[in-house]
Amino acid sequence: MTDTLPDPKLLLLFEAMYRTRSVTRAAEALGQEQPTVSIWLSKLRRQFDDPLFVRTASGMQPTPRAESMVEPVQQALSRLRAIAEHAPAFDPATADRRFRLGMTDASHITMLPRLLARVRGAAPRVSLDIRHIGTSTPRDLESGSVDLAFGFLPDLDSGFHQQTLFMQDFVCLVSARHPRIRRTPTLRQFEEEAHVGLSLEGTGHAIVERAVERQQLRRGESLRLPGFLALAAIVSTTDLIATVPRQIGETLVRDDSLRLFECPIRIPRYAVKQHWHARFHHDPGNRWLRGVCAMLFSEPETRPRPAARQAGRAAG
Repeated sequence: MTDTLPDPKLLLLFEAMYRTRSVTRAAEALGQEQPTVSIWLSKLRRQFDDPLFVRTASGMQPTPRAESMVEPVQQALSRLRAIAEHAPAFDPATADRRFRLGMTDASHITMLPRLLARVRGAAPRVSLDIRHIGTSTPRDLESGSVDLAFGFLPDLDSGFHQQTLFMQDFVCLVSARHPRIRRTPTLRQFEEEAHVGLSLEGTGHAIVERAVERQQLRRGESLRLPGFLALAAIVSTTDLIATVPRQIGETLVRDDSLRLFECPIRIPRYAVKQHWHARFHHDPGNRWLRGVCAMLFSEPETRPRPAARQAGRAAG
């Protein structure tokens, strides 16, 4: 006998032979031709260095070696069948799970309230743990310490999946009491006014910096912020201009102290996506949450087809 583990199909043959005591009936039980089963039986005998089943007047009878193998083989096949048949399910109505999501603080304002409301309605025992999106996000997705990440991550390597949720462009925010800007600023006004700069990962904000540089524009910054948390308070009480993604701008401008204008400079649009690692592509819980996010945030052209939407509703 070698140290090589037996092929599962040979274990199935052993089980069938022990049950039927016949090569012919074992072949029928396995849905194989008799010559194929005879070849398998020869391999099985060589592997265990024992004839295992010997022809007698009452059929193919097991040897003592075969008798000693019956219980371990049945246990091994039972476990293999359990692995093959068990599909871990995710029932949002009863699931008790914490999902970790990578988001920018812009998404905290624009996406998280809707997502939380939907999750609490469909999955009352599921909780969300929000993490900061940044340079460690790819590693966190791979390790499983983050389940999904939302934003602009153009430099992910192979091994990651992504789905476009919506396209994003940029707008300008100013105070409703701005002393000079009452309508969309001209390019000259844009250059002459003072600005709020933003240092943000995962938002596509570097696109703004590159557009300003490529068009050789002057844009004096009086302040640079690491996120959107203080932006509304700063802009509403100063004469500074903030260039922000449209979704965050439209959310913040609901406060009457701010006004929103189209940007006078050409800035490319970018795709906001949800990202996950291939390791968790088939995880039922991850799939459910991705489906929820796609339904909530994707634009019509990026949404799943109707059959997929129906499946998502059934799952939720």
